[in-house]
Parts: sequence; C-alpha cells; structure tokens
Amino acid sequence: MTLTTLLLSETNRKVTFRRRGKGEPLVLIHGVGMQSAAWAPQIAEFAKHYCVIALDMPGHGGSDPLPTESQLTDYVAWCRATLEDLNIAPVNLVGHSMGALIAGGVAVSYPHLVRRIALLNAVFRRDEAAKAAVKARAAEIRNGKVDLETPLARWFGDEDAKARAQVAMWLSAIDVDGYATAYGAFAQGDAIYARRFAEIACPCLALTGEGDPNSTPAMAQAMADTVQDGVAITLPGHRHMVNLTAVADVNAQLRTWLKRPIHQKEMQ
Repeated sequence: MTLTTLLLSETNRKVTFRRRGKGEPLVLIHGVGMQSAAWAPQIAEFAKHYCVIALDMPGHGGSDPLPTESQLTDYVAWCRATLEDLNIAPVNLVGHSMGALIAGGVAVSYPHLVRRIALLNAVFRRDEAAKAAVKARAAEIRNGKVDLETPLARWFGDEDAKARAQVAMWLSAIDVDGYATAYGAFAQGDAIYARRFAEIACPCLALTGEGDPNSTPAMAQAMADTVQDGVAITLPGHRHMVNLTAVADVNAQLRTWLKRPIHQKEMQ
C-alpha cells in the first residue's frame, strides 16, 4: 500500500499516511521508532468495513519531524491538525505506546474529534523508578546512542521471531533526530493528560500484554477505571508489540470496541 502525503495547513509540514477502505473512520497511530506499516494486520482486517487511516508520526516514516525539544502537547496538536485537515472527524482513534499517549491527549483536549478511543500498550503515571529509566534512555538517544537490541528484548522476549525481525528493520531505518525528539516527549508525557482522564466520556479500550514491563496491566486497569466508559484487557503470554504478536486477539478486541455504543452527548 502506497503512502499518501498531506501538507498541514497550519505549519506546511508533511504528514504521510496509509489509507484503505470505506466507512466510519478508524485512525491508527504507532509508537516511537515504528511507522504506519506496523499496522498492516489491522489495516487488512478493518478496511473491509471501515475507512482505515494509519498515520506516520512526526519524524517517522515519511512525515516531517517536529522541532527539537517538542513535547507531548505538540504531538497532540499535530494530531488535531491532521484530523482537521483530513476532514474525517469524529474518528475511532487507536494508539500504540506513544501513539496511545497522543490519542489520550486528543480525547482529553478535543473530545469532539473522537468517537471511541483504544489505548494499546500505553503508559500511565509511571512510578519514580520507571520515570528515571525512561528519561535516561531518552538522554542516551538524544546524545546519539541508539541501542536496538535492548528495546527489542524488552518488547518481545522470546516472542515471534518474524515480528521481531520486522520491527528491527523499522528501528534500523529510523531518523535519529526525529526518534530522539519523539522519545523525549514520550519520556516526559505519561502524566501530562493523566489527571484529566476522568473527562474522557467516549468508549475507551485499554489493552496491553501480560508481560509488558513498562506498559503494565496495572496501568491499563488504572486508565479504564479513570475514564467514564472504560474496559481493560490483558493478553496472556504477550509483551509490548501486541498488534503484531497477538493479531487475532487484538483484532477481536478492537471489533468489540468498535461496536460499543456512543451516547449522543459524547458527539456534541
């Protein structure tokens, strides 16, 4: 599937994305170091009944980066501008990892743009040890040290050699500056919108892998408990890249989520 390019009217920055299917819009945002191609199993499944749009996050795939030192709020503003220029809102919005942080920020700040929200392998209110570890990794990346094996081991363990090889290829191709900017925002972003999650009224799915050490089942449950209409799902035997390693289970949970009713007040 070829990439489509959009020039944002506010900034003239390029956004690339993959679009397939017709119907109610389903927008997918990947995590740090990945690209829209990482959603291939979900695009293939949901394009049968939905208009699926998988975005390349700034500085990833073909999308222009945001300025150095940009924070999560800037990525949320980027997503808002993209949805407005695509003229498809309100959308069903799915984010993975940092993409989930962006999706959560959009749901909090621009609820009129969102029908439903799904947060896959999201972080939520890290403890002090986790904060210190992720900030240290961000500093290393900012200083030019890009370690591929450590995140791969953390994300996969002994899971799915084929998916691991594919993810390794995407990580190897990443623009280091765009990666560093995004990772810095990711490291600082887990609490920015967390205090306002109780404002999220649309149907929310919080899903993670049982063995994900950083986007933990406890975090998923806390998110589901905080929003007004939340469900938490933990997939046994999986870690961070669940949309690639647990395709059937993830797609089944997304199908259920997409059928959850939206109250009229949520669409106003």
